[in-house]
Amino acid sequence: MKQFALIGAAGYIAPRHMQAIRDTQNDLVAAMDTNDSVGIIDSYFPNAAFFTEFERFDRHLEKLKRAGKKVDYVSICSPNYLHDAHIRFGLRYGADVICEKPIVLNPWNIDALEELEKETGNHVYNILQLRLHPSIIALKEKVNAAPKDKIFEFDLTYITSRGTWYYTSWKGNTEKSGGIATNIGVHFYDMLQWVFGPVKENIVHIHTHDRAAGYFEFEKAKVRWFLSINAETLPEDVRAKGKRTYRSINIEGEELEFSDGFTDLHTLSYRDILNGGGFRISEAHAAIEIVHHIRTSTPIGLVGDYHPFCKIPMTNHPFK
Repeated sequence: MKQFALIGAAGYIAPRHMQAIRDTQNDLVAAMDTNDSVGIIDSYFPNAAFFTEFERFDRHLEKLKRAGKKVDYVSICSPNYLHDAHIRFGLRYGADVICEKPIVLNPWNIDALEELEKETGNHVYNILQLRLHPSIIALKEKVNAAPKDKIFEFDLTYITSRGTWYYTSWKGNTEKSGGIATNIGVHFYDMLQWVFGPVKENIVHIHTHDRAAGYFEFEKAKVRWFLSINAETLPEDVRAKGKRTYRSINIEGEELEFSDGFTDLHTLSYRDILNGGGFRISEAHAAIEIVHHIRTSTPIGLVGDYHPFCKIPMTNHPFK
């Protein structure tokens, strides 16, 4: 049985990590978050030590180490802009690290962390769970079996509605979250380059407070993409059903079904890591390059081959 510590226990994605630790028959011995709304821990590890101050969390882990009970893994579910610092903490402590997306905000952060991996002898793993989704695996197999000169054309649409709270949280601060494309799109971009090869062209049409859209050319695909957190951008039939999330990958007129099968992907990711596999930090580099380019590019507007949802009227920021 491996011992885990978790940073960011009050975060949205933390319960997936707690469940993965439990379902792989391991133990969460310590958790930390500056917020104390962490009653969810009772459902998984009620005996885990919990701290709201990082210094006390650090001291507790050091005591465990000196008592011969060193933590084996540090799981990171903290806000995006803190991932780099928390990964460094885990490595310097002497543990391997499992980090949520995006692993960092900038490509050069990965280079520095790889150096720290070499210095400490410990490893960093990124949760790239779409690579484990059965429908995505089947798509990759289909692409690999296609003629070498085949170029797939499709639209990627992902809308996950968020209320006005989003803009007062760190998620609504581009410097902390990386913006819409980084915060909700990085998994899709990783999946695209994993399935279709290196990106050759990366054009940004729209990038605002509540949506982003653009066009990719990969080695084996041309992709129009649209991401949004605004419920007003949902298709009318989706809204009529009372749903607030919409995922669509339409490949040459055929819809790829991947609306289900997400709940166990973190457990599969943990099991893979614990069995000697997992996705090391270097594998996240391509997706971080993509989101950094999107974040720093000037949108060109509705020019060229853009996603149809780009025509949906813009909305004002709720607090500006």
